[in-house]
Amino acid sequence: MSRDNIIGLVLIAAVLIGYSLWMTPSEEERMEARRIQDSISIARQEQQQAEEARLLEIQAQQQQAGDTFELPEVEELAELDSVQQARLRDRMGAFANAAVGNQEFITLENEVLKLNISQRGGHIYSAELKKYLTWDKEPLLLFFGENDEFSMHFFAGNRSISTSDLFFRPFYHDPRFEGQTEISIAEDDSTRFSMRLYTDAHTPDTPSYIEYLYGLKGNDYMLDFEVNFVGTSQVIASNTTFLNLDWQIRMPRQEKSLKNEQNNTTVFYKYVNDDVSKLRETRDSEERLPTSIRWVSFKQQFFSASLISQKGFDNGEISSKFVEEEDEDFTKVAAISLNLSYDPRGDNNYPMSLYFGPNHYQTLKSYGLDLERQIPLGWGFFLMAWINRFAIIPVFNFLDSFHINYGIIILILTILLKIVLLPIAYKTHIGQAKMRLLKPEIEEINKKYPKQEDAMKKQQATMGLYKKAGVNQLAGCVPMLLQLPILLAMFRFFPASIELRQEAFLWADDLSSYDSILDLPFTIPFYGDHVSLFTLLMTVSTIFYTRMNNQMMGSSAQMPGMKTMMYIMPVMFLGIFNNFASGLSYYYFLTNILTFGQVFIIKQFINEEKLHNQIKENMKKPVKKSKWMQRMEDIQKQQEGQRRKK
Repeated sequence: MSRDNIIGLVLIAAVLIGYSLWMTPSEEERMEARRIQDSISIARQEQQQAEEARLLEIQAQQQQAGDTFELPEVEELAELDSVQQARLRDRMGAFANAAVGNQEFITLENEVLKLNISQRGGHIYSAELKKYLTWDKEPLLLFFGENDEFSMHFFAGNRSISTSDLFFRPFYHDPRFEGQTEISIAEDDSTRFSMRLYTDAHTPDTPSYIEYLYGLKGNDYMLDFEVNFVGTSQVIASNTTFLNLDWQIRMPRQEKSLKNEQNNTTVFYKYVNDDVSKLRETRDSEERLPTSIRWVSFKQQFFSASLISQKGFDNGEISSKFVEEEDEDFTKVAAISLNLSYDPRGDNNYPMSLYFGPNHYQTLKSYGLDLERQIPLGWGFFLMAWINRFAIIPVFNFLDSFHINYGIIILILTILLKIVLLPIAYKTHIGQAKMRLLKPEIEEINKKYPKQEDAMKKQQATMGLYKKAGVNQLAGCVPMLLQLPILLAMFRFFPASIELRQEAFLWADDLSSYDSILDLPFTIPFYGDHVSLFTLLMTVSTIFYTRMNNQMMGSSAQMPGMKTMMYIMPVMFLGIFNNFASGLSYYYFLTNILTFGQVFIIKQFINEEKLHNQIKENMKKPVKKSKWMQRMEDIQKQQEGQRRKK
């Protein structure tokens, strides 16, 4: 590159840097912009809170008035007597005709979904995932019946209207299914179907209705969903600036371990210009979402029901609460309340989507909405998430393509990981062997400085010994630290992998849940009411591995408390892992067994006598102190001198 080119690049860089600095707003400008934004947000919230208070007041008045009037089940308003008609019109205004009807259902079905849509409320009454079953082999329903409440709320003629109380009428966009109550499509097919809530002002020439438009594609868990307000400007209050969408689900139990499922069930959400967040799983939680939201999801352990907006919801509130302890048929009650901007001067369209399906990484990722962030792959620690996304999941899927048992896949995956980590394991073993060979010299140093006040001298002498022998004290720690992200990644992967759900191996009938060889008639604190054999095998093998590791390290009696703790930890894991996924315990058991074999093989290639001679030769050579080492020794000497003066 010539001098002129270099000068040109430098000048361009200087111009770009100068321009960016010049265009960067000052601190005062940033504060003013933030103040304006906060003021707008506060004003919107105050307006919404005022309208919400008004809504609640009107609802209370209507509820009080409605206590003395029960509507009979009829198909048309004309079937009521004149008094009932007058009272109903007074309560429901322009939606009086839609306040009567019969509860009937339309079924939408493809190869993976079966949805029942209720004419009362126009919403999805139940959502069944056809390729999955519950832990007790029943059809898997994400929600059903009265446990699902979906409604739009707004004012019409100074009346609070809730769409869940009104009857919608089916509208068929696809002439193939005209008049049918069961609509089923094949893999490459698609269809559209609507439920329409007509106002009393509706005519063919001047349509006036609220529409829930459903678009279903074959073999897809994602459902197009539009909410349209057509010709309602003369019906809905002219001062309405937002609509409220409420959705509450009492989530049914799907898995064998109720506790694990509850601790993996919550509400996830994503802001339009931000990352994915969630409510706490282990306790009742609620949160106000102050800015534009892209999607909200009722996430269970292996399945989710998500509502996605193409434009974004203005703001909202979400909550998640545990059910009563005696209720073992459900996990939690979760609710969302979202606000949508409304223009009272014309028609309004809200394009959305609904996802009813498994928390499968590739499936969720294919939609490009960050829905896969609901799967707990260690997103809080980037290295753990990278290992899962770019190493473990691709290898797991590759092995899965051969359609072999998942227990065998876990075995192969563990062997492959051990092969990849073999250089690290070899380095660790060399370091442990050197430490063990230096044990006599370390004990001599301990005898030379037995007093507590000589601890600094003992440490200096030990460091000097390691330096002369050419032994790195961190040789055994660093490889273990390098392996730790992989172990943590696997800890996250197996319990979250839906592929293992209800897959049997040996005595385990479900690798995604605990394996039980004995159900106890009582509950042991910190352990549970069953005995997991894979957890027992993992614990016993871990104790043997700890003992072997202590022998390899040549551990002395100078840290008896640490040695005791190393044996207590596996026993603690016995209680923790007893309720975890059996696939995870099985993996850790395999890791211990393969480690034993790995150590045996490595020992065949290490000549400890030759290694000891090498250490002796290193100790004869003069040691060149690094600047860092010299600085550390100077600091230690200063500390020792200050201690003696005191």
